[in-house]
Amino acid sequence: MKTFEEIGVSEPLRRAVEELGFEAPMPIQERVIPRLLGDANDIVALAQTGTGKTAAFGLPVLQRVNPDDKTPQALILAPTRELCLQIGSDLADFSKYIPGVKVLPVYGGSSIESQIRSLRYGVQVIVATPGRLIDLIKRGVVKLADVHTVVLDEADEMLNMGFLDSIEEILSYVPEDRKMLLFSATMPADILKIAKRYMKDYEEIVVGTRNEGAENVRHIYYMVNARDKYLALKRIADNSPNIYAIIFCRTRRDTQEVADNLIRDGYNAEALHGDLSQQQRDIVMKKFRDRVVSLLVATDVAARGLDVDDLTHVINYGLPDDTAVYTHRSGRTGRAGKSGVSIAIIHSREKGRLREIERIIGKKFEHKDVPTPEHIIEKQLYNLADRIERVKVNETEIAPYLQGISRKLEWLSEEDLLKRVISLEFNRLLDYYKDAPKIDFIDAKPERSERKGKKGERFSERPKDDKEKDRRTAERGMERIYINVGKRDGFFAGNLIDMLNKLVTGKRVDVGRIDLLPAYSLFDVKKADARKVVGALTGADFYGKRIHSEIADAERDYSKIADKKSKAKGKK
Repeated sequence: MKTFEEIGVSEPLRRAVEELGFEAPMPIQERVIPRLLGDANDIVALAQTGTGKTAAFGLPVLQRVNPDDKTPQALILAPTRELCLQIGSDLADFSKYIPGVKVLPVYGGSSIESQIRSLRYGVQVIVATPGRLIDLIKRGVVKLADVHTVVLDEADEMLNMGFLDSIEEILSYVPEDRKMLLFSATMPADILKIAKRYMKDYEEIVVGTRNEGAENVRHIYYMVNARDKYLALKRIADNSPNIYAIIFCRTRRDTQEVADNLIRDGYNAEALHGDLSQQQRDIVMKKFRDRVVSLLVATDVAARGLDVDDLTHVINYGLPDDTAVYTHRSGRTGRAGKSGVSIAIIHSREKGRLREIERIIGKKFEHKDVPTPEHIIEKQLYNLADRIERVKVNETEIAPYLQGISRKLEWLSEEDLLKRVISLEFNRLLDYYKDAPKIDFIDAKPERSERKGKKGERFSERPKDDKEKDRRTAERGMERIYINVGKRDGFFAGNLIDMLNKLVTGKRVDVGRIDLLPAYSLFDVKKADARKVVGALTGADFYGKRIHSEIADAERDYSKIADKKSKAKGKK
């Protein structure tokens, strides 16, 4: 293993990084730093966040600037305010022993006047979000004519956020003979386009494998019914007493709903999504970084550029559509040689998506059963025992109080005292998990219509007329509803309940008998709710299929309609 001195890092920078706890270069640093300090070509580096890439580009950038020249000499572009601030802070720490070097983060959501004042005093390194930098360039405050190094950090995220045109505009102001570095966790086609268009004979450096998940991350999935996802989330959190996690949801609505439910149920949680103001976002992030909050429920967009150390878990409350998004999510844990866990809570419809992610990232997901109440309580009790063993006792400070407390509790035996200590901590858990059910997904056996006969032929999917008519008839006081998705579409009772909970406004809808057929489904609701339910479901989307719903007609044979649509689709 090489040292920072051996790869060419100067003494003032070495002194600063050693104070920060860096003992030896990480793989990405060992490969990038010598090239950037030498006469190497431009560089495209594929590496996860948390692998040490900020120091990989930050140390050579600082070493190459001239402290006596007060004009911008290096430009670092980042997708978000949070990442911009983090990079600026790291570079300020690295340059502690280099007098005269000024690093300035410029970003939206903060006073542009104060940023302009700082720029006029003289800055050698600008760390910027694209939008704010273009604003400053157009105001004539930022001149990039002397920039010799350009770094694009988390380039794939910048492209996902629609910054391609902004990046191209910024690069038009930078000299053509600059050195350029592009850092990305994944390698989509648009990254290659930027590299080929703007970089000269670039060298590709890969730490790990293209689009691979972080090496120290275990990938686990729990399969549950859709209606049980929140219950599974709580059990996962309870089964990890020292959890410090980001929970990713697909929509702002889901994010706020999950966070509100967790807070209501006594967890230290907060939501992070696009509906928050910048001030609210900063407050939430400070609480999370300070570990006042241990569970951050976030959308992918809101969490972009979020850089938090020591996450124990990343929890996918459902899988993203894009594997690159999963790679980014899971890469937030297991950083800097530490281990982490990426968890996916899925239902049966998402299993194919899970296998696709496995194939692309080159990692196998472990299937686990949702923790049982008995296991959770045992784990929490052992954690309490561990905390009691390790607690620091200040003998001097506590001595004046011990005699009085001992006198008050002397009637308790050692066993009674232990029981009371445990009960103080665990009454909520013990009460909550009393008689709690098993919530793992149990795949239903295929319908008789879907099983093969003795000679391999399929039984008719159409049941006998009287049985079919009975399916179309509602129970007393109820209305029968038809919906054009069934088990062939991966649609099960849990999906129906989930859709009703999300789409029907007002009071919760009570659902009666449910009949799931291969191509469609029928279910009962109270007559007063029927039209509201049909209106809410019609036009909705179920994994790319447009929903049609209607009040079922007892005389209409829906299986024939499904057969016709299936044949018409086959002809196309």
